[in-house]
Amino acid sequence: MAVQRIDKLLASTGLCSRKEAAACARKGAIAVDGTLCRDVSKKIDPESCCLTFYGKPVCYQEHIYLMMHKPLGVLSATEDRDQKTVLDLLPKQYRSRGVFPVGRLDKDTSGLLLLTDDGALGHVLTSPKHQVSKVYHAVADGELKQEDVDAFAAGIELRDGTKCRPAKLEIRAVQDGKSDVLVTVTEGKYHQVRRMLASRGAPVLTLERLSEGPVVMDAALKPGEWRALKRQELEALQSETESGNR
Repeated sequence: MAVQRIDKLLASTGLCSRKEAAACARKGAIAVDGTLCRDVSKKIDPESCCLTFYGKPVCYQEHIYLMMHKPLGVLSATEDRDQKTVLDLLPKQYRSRGVFPVGRLDKDTSGLLLLTDDGALGHVLTSPKHQVSKVYHAVADGELKQEDVDAFAAGIELRDGTKCRPAKLEIRAVQDGKSDVLVTVTEGKYHQVRRMLASRGAPVLTLERLSEGPVVMDAALKPGEWRALKRQELEALQSETESGNR
């Protein structure tokens, strides 16, 4: 791996900003191979050196891969002049790394959102030709039936003529005129799940994404919380996208 400045490495991990790194170095918080380093402009190879920050090893990754429990009312965008975005929920250092949401969840949809600075992986996950599956939990205003399951399986044509690929509709419960369902799609048309259910006379009341490909929403994450993808999750995601390229 190419050598990089220490302050840039620390900022890329989200531990501190480049400006904060200089202040931390003056306090003796940074060491390289066990030797205190007060010059954060020094360049090192993170794969061959042991960089520590307040005594803890710094784990550097070429790319960042995160999962977030996106809350309602927040935009899946990198910036917006008037409204809060998912990047506003992350440490500011991630913005400088170019982290972006993979695909979109609309403002009124919650659940799993992947974020990365890996443009190649982001493209594969959002490209229609790779057909990465996404599972949503919805509560719809209407009593869905087997004929609706069959219509989803055949491919819904929306009211504006847009044709959707075959999808899976699983009816979990129908009560008091409402349907509790799971919807699995392999594309990401604008407001697709909402429009598909509305086309069957069952407009969405609540919508949450549960999974994307092999990555499942961590039930321990509360709305607005996030964590790095675990190695197994990332490997499974990369494996699925690679198989889709064959």
